[in-house]
Amino acid sequence: MNPLTRRTLLVGGIGLFSTGALAACSSPAETPAPAGASSAGTAITHVHAITRDTGTEAGAGAILLATHEGLFRLQDGELIQVGPVVDLMGFTVTPEGRYLASGHPGTGTDLPEPVGLIESTDQGETWQVLSRGGESDFHALAAGPNGVIGFDGQLRASSDGRDWDTLEIPSAPAALAIAPSTGTILATTEDGVLRSDDDGATWETLDTPQLMSLVAWADDTTIVGAGIDGRLLTSTDAGKTWTASDQPVGEITALGASITEDGTAEALLVADGTVLRTTDGGNATEPLL
Repeated sequence: MNPLTRRTLLVGGIGLFSTGALAACSSPAETPAPAGASSAGTAITHVHAITRDTGTEAGAGAILLATHEGLFRLQDGELIQVGPVVDLMGFTVTPEGRYLASGHPGTGTDLPEPVGLIESTDQGETWQVLSRGGESDFHALAAGPNGVIGFDGQLRASSDGRDWDTLEIPSAPAALAIAPSTGTILATTEDGVLRSDDDGATWETLDTPQLMSLVAWADDTTIVGAGIDGRLLTSTDAGKTWTASDQPVGEITALGASITEDGTAEALLVADGTVLRTTDGGNATEPLL
């Protein structure tokens, strides 16, 4: 990898780790100038994750934004703040619809610093510590059929969110994603996208058109990735081949993917501070916020 490509990944793309350490956000009480606002008037300064609610409760299918100021639900073009203020550095929804997260507590929030792995079973209204409270700030976090995997400076995996094993990985992951049924893990790193078919025990490097900063599974064969040149990359054969959007969509800082009711792959992304939706691999995008 030439020095320019490596710098682009670390500064303009992944931007989640530096030499030997994770870069942390400031506390929620020390927010910079607003990048957006919710219907409640809360300034949103950074979106760490975007996904759809995969549960079966009321509100399932809604778009969720995990931000520096807490969790928000996007409804009819408005952001509705949900639950307490927690800097949700890592956020994921389990296949059965539970919310898992990590990060830092906001002022007056009764959670440890850092929060470790926290869980919500009421769609983000309340959070409880599952494990590693005061120990882990998982900047990369993903859940799948075999459990949860996260990176807090070490790659860790747990089948129940309480007891953890430490895993080896060739390069530090900036983003993690798990296929919903097969459990195949993807990790974006400065050395390429890594894939594991055995719960993180071994890894191989995928052949991709370019480095990716973010990656998400829409289903067990469809993957969407954020190229470091701002293009959206899509694979429909579990990473064997890829297509790129015709033009860059912008600097993508959050990415989620799912399959719509008619079988189309949908990507949700935050690019250049705008929440976008696309169903054609990024060639046409619809602003949601």
